[in-house]
Amino acid sequence: MEGVPTKLPTRSGGYDCDVLVLGGGVLGLAAARALTSATPGLRVVVVAQEAGSVPRRSGVVHSPIHRPPGSREAGYTLRGGAELAAFCAAHALPYARTGELVVAGERSELPRLHALVQRGRRHGLPVRELGPAQIARREPHLRGVAAIHVGATAVCDFAAVARQLSALVEEEGGRVRYGARLSAVDRRTGRGVAVRLDDGTALRTRALVNCAGPHSARVARLAGDTLPARLVPFRAEFYELAPGRRALVRGLVQPLPDPARAAPNIHLARGSDGTVRIGPRLTRETQDALAENSLPTGTARPVRQQRRHGALSQRAFTAAVQRLLPDVRPRDLVPAAAGVRARAVLPDGTLADDFLLASGPHTVHVLDAPPEAAAASLPIGREIADRALTSLAA
Repeated sequence: MEGVPTKLPTRSGGYDCDVLVLGGGVLGLAAARALTSATPGLRVVVVAQEAGSVPRRSGVVHSPIHRPPGSREAGYTLRGGAELAAFCAAHALPYARTGELVVAGERSELPRLHALVQRGRRHGLPVRELGPAQIARREPHLRGVAAIHVGATAVCDFAAVARQLSALVEEEGGRVRYGARLSAVDRRTGRGVAVRLDDGTALRTRALVNCAGPHSARVARLAGDTLPARLVPFRAEFYELAPGRRALVRGLVQPLPDPARAAPNIHLARGSDGTVRIGPRLTRETQDALAENSLPTGTARPVRQQRRHGALSQRAFTAAVQRLLPDVRPRDLVPAAAGVRARAVLPDGTLADDFLLASGPHTVHVLDAPPEAAAASLPIGREIADRALTSLAA
């Protein structure tokens, strides 16, 4: 970002800042903004690898319909969606409440679809049941025997949200520095944390917030913290519909999730820019790495089961998309940027399915964030900020 010096000046007390945030994604910037707005005069620095480091997303602002009513993640998603809508309106950022179709492809799925309707209503979500004719009016090219329309789902431009958060952090006295990679961490209990960047810059901070995504585990290990879970980079491939075929999808669509498959559901998502993103497709290499390298001996069975259910060849992936969208052809699916996130594997060998934080002296680590985390970044950012402020007061 222009105007940010290569070498940050040392402040009084020997510290370059009060809180150093590693990671320039939406979540890290939301935490930084929560810190600068809650505590005027707090010296906050964000260090990120590159400008525009927010991953290429479909921009879906998820509803909590797949989360248990009353759960923490459902609460975050409900609050986060409302706050994100207000944030985008206040700053004239792209945001549209489009709703989403969850589609049952077979009659045998109807009891599960009805149960999802009841869950959505317990959340207080606007949910409507649709038959084939109603589906065709919304999505003429879609195949399904029934569906539900979840009116709370929306789309926005998360890269624009990140840019706005970055600007607000700087307006409130913080600094955002791009083009920096972490090379070393030295934590001294009672004295704070020193980090060294790959260009030789050394920064001392009273507290470190680690929102480094797939690199969070490495940062935590460098700081000397013991983690409650193993983190494994989790790569998923995505595709876009070829420009001349984007009319096949008008909005947001996903098949009814199958509880027998641990793999992520394939989504069809028209973004705020008109592109249609389809995925994820988990590669066998990703599933092999997750199953074989992430777990202690004797605990790999749950994830290996996921590997069998989740990894799809290109041909199988296309067939799965065609079950929803029969008119799509293999050449219509154009490779897009892959998504990479860190998945937390718990000691019993299962994947964490909730927002996971860990804290140590002078440190707060974001270890796992569910798919709804970007949409819920504003309230989650406040919780991260609260933990960082608590560590300053200790």
